[in-house]
Amino acid sequence: MPGDYKIFLESRAEKDLGRLEIELRRRVLARLLSLKHNPRPSGAKKLEGSRFAWRIRIGDWRVVYEIYDKVKEIKIYRIKHRREGY
Repeated sequence: MPGDYKIFLESRAEKDLGRLEIELRRRVLARLLSLKHNPRPSGAKKLEGSRFAWRIRIGDWRVVYEIYDKVKEIKIYRIKHRREGY
């Protein structure tokens, strides 16, 4: 769709994703793909210290990403358990 955002996984996020169990990986991927249509879903939190950084929660897991509205891009930086911080 013309209004959709493109999603890019940074290498660190790819490694994080690869370490997840298959069922959790599926949940995370489904949520990441939903960002294409709605990059700021309910519950998303803007992170301080960056103009573009956001965080979403998926159970006990956190996804840190940046939204670039002008070019319709989302860059996923980390997928971490909440106890690991950012």
